[in-house]
Amino acid sequence: MIFTTEDLRYLVIRETLRYLNEWSAAKENLLVGTAAQESGLGGWHQGKRVGLYRITPARHQAVWDKYLIHHPHMASEIRGLAGQHSFLKDPHAELITNLKYATAIAWMIYRRSEQVLPEAHDIKGLGVYWLRHFHPKYPGSPDDFVTSYALLVEDRPQAAA
Repeated sequence: MIFTTEDLRYLVIRETLRYLNEWSAAKENLLVGTAAQESGLGGWHQGKRVGLYRITPARHQAVWDKYLIHHPHMASEIRGLAGQHSFLKDPHAELITNLKYATAIAWMIYRRSEQVLPEAHDIKGLGVYWLRHFHPKYPGSPDDFVTSYALLVEDRPQAAA
């Protein structure tokens, strides 16, 4: 099944953020932009970085071991998004096959910083936030995020109503 950027935004990202009681337009735009920048809204593998958000197994593990361990209620909510048996067999595969789980983990990477997000319409500011908190070793700049957002999010045809 092929889905649109709007499907990703409304059915995956918004629903996941609402499930976690974390929704805001800025968070939604940040995660849509992250998916656009990291994977071009597709492709699921690039070396050790996997899934829509290109999260490494080490970073995935760090979210659980260094952040969620201190937030048991949030950990329980996120664990509820994962497949019962598949998570136990290969938790990192959930980042590839389970978009809501991957979105929750991507948001936790950002949430750990506890910094104030830019406004939802400030895509350049969201790009700075992405580079600083999600991908600080990226060799590019926030302009890469802005370009990906413009090409893959803003310029994509809208789904038929």
